[in-house]
Amino acid sequence: MTQIIEVDALVVGAGVGGIYATYRLADMHMNVQTIDMASDVGGTWYWNRYPGAMSDTETYLYRYSWDKDDLRTYPWTHHYVYQPEILEYLQHIVKKHDLRKYMKFNCEMNSATWDDPDIPGLPNFQGSLLHTAKWDDAVQLDGKRVGIIGNGSTGVQVMTAIAPKVGHLASFQRHPQYSVPSGQGPIAADYRKKVNEDYDKIWDNVWSSTVGFGVPESTRRTMEASPEERKEAFDEVWSKGNGFRFMFSAFGDLTTDEAANEEACNFIRGKIDQIVKDPAKASILKPKELYARRPLCDSGYYEVFNRDNVDVIDIQANPIKQITKIGIELAGGELHDMDVLIFATGFDAIEGSYSRVCITGRDGKTLKDHWRDGLKAYGSIACSGFPNMFLIAGPQGPFANFPPVIESETNFITSLIEHAEALDSGRKATPNGTTNGEANGTNGTSRTRPATIEVSEEAEQDWADLCDSLVQGSVFLKSPSWIFSRNIPGRKPNTNFYFAGLRSYLEWVSKQTSAGFPAFAKGWDA
Repeated sequence: MTQIIEVDALVVGAGVGGIYATYRLADMHMNVQTIDMASDVGGTWYWNRYPGAMSDTETYLYRYSWDKDDLRTYPWTHHYVYQPEILEYLQHIVKKHDLRKYMKFNCEMNSATWDDPDIPGLPNFQGSLLHTAKWDDAVQLDGKRVGIIGNGSTGVQVMTAIAPKVGHLASFQRHPQYSVPSGQGPIAADYRKKVNEDYDKIWDNVWSSTVGFGVPESTRRTMEASPEERKEAFDEVWSKGNGFRFMFSAFGDLTTDEAANEEACNFIRGKIDQIVKDPAKASILKPKELYARRPLCDSGYYEVFNRDNVDVIDIQANPIKQITKIGIELAGGELHDMDVLIFATGFDAIEGSYSRVCITGRDGKTLKDHWRDGLKAYGSIACSGFPNMFLIAGPQGPFANFPPVIESETNFITSLIEHAEALDSGRKATPNGTTNGEANGTNGTSRTRPATIEVSEEAEQDWADLCDSLVQGSVFLKSPSWIFSRNIPGRKPNTNFYFAGLRSYLEWVSKQTSAGFPAFAKGWDA
């Protein structure tokens, strides 16, 4: 029997964005229901439980900015927070603000399907298969022969974590990665005290920055420095750690000047040669392309390949032919026996979560159809033809630290909803997005609201055109990465981010809010 539940707002996903959206919408006295296919909160941090999983953002920024008391009192121990601690933190926030009553778990939207890697012979493998997004702790790795396919951020973390305990580890590498030290380590008491004292200043700097990672953002041009000065600057950010620090703090033009970028490439390649003792391994690990993917950081990735039990196989030079019963056979005929095969693959960022679900808008058009010729979403939050549907961390949002981006987009959405609610009740919204008088309605009551909140096609296309124009001249365009949907076979390349930065995005949102959200004006009278 079908059960029909009427709500004011449906939030799909109980990760960082879903939790904050639930908090904001409930605070607006809306009847909100949050669903998640998992059995608890966490989103990506619920599923990604592989060894070594952690954020690459300083711990004091990988949390919500709006709960100052919580930041000052909630315990954290390391510069970068590991997956179990992130999950505990999100569970804590949900409990503290009594959000669980709005949430329903083990509840999945229709038409979602799991997409296993398409590799010949995979069903024949008689060992254990693991995917980092669905890690099985019951599979023991100690002393086992392990192969791993995928060496993005996830693969780097997994390899670094498991190398000391496996019998043998083989990395089947398609694209070598530039990675820098993370600077991970325990937090000293005086460090935590300093963060607490400077909380407001830290977050002011985040909101006024380009990438929102709490690192200095240099305006110095690379080629204006002498070779000695360049090496000194790169050495300093290398020793401090963090991928975004390396990309944005030493110099300000690594993402826009190819010659400057090549200087950074040569520095990291030199570090690989210094760290990795085996010249053959070092040669495979050194990227030849530009430093133009999401900047990675690690806790000893290159050092792992100095271990006798760790090898790297170049599958561009010698591709995988098939999976056999006992391992991986390469095109050259070599067979690598293994007990466990790990996939750190299939990172379908931005679009993936939406394309797996059948979302239908006006005239029977699905979101997948809407994006067939390329992803686009006005301000990263709304698509024309899909009234009353909003995205958090959708396409064409700021290329910046996700927690501040998620907060910014959620605030944009809830301010828009508040504006619509005020119009509906005949009250005028104040500039900060709140309404004069009491909020209309409470959880569980019926409400009268505008027929639609829908962005115009023109505004959506103008935003997409702006995103395209902002990336012109960027070295990121030269990389075949997920940043432009180039890692998914058959996917049309697309500008998936707004490259003007977090500060510019917030200034734009402020203008739209002050102007009364003109991109949605068509819906006010619907």
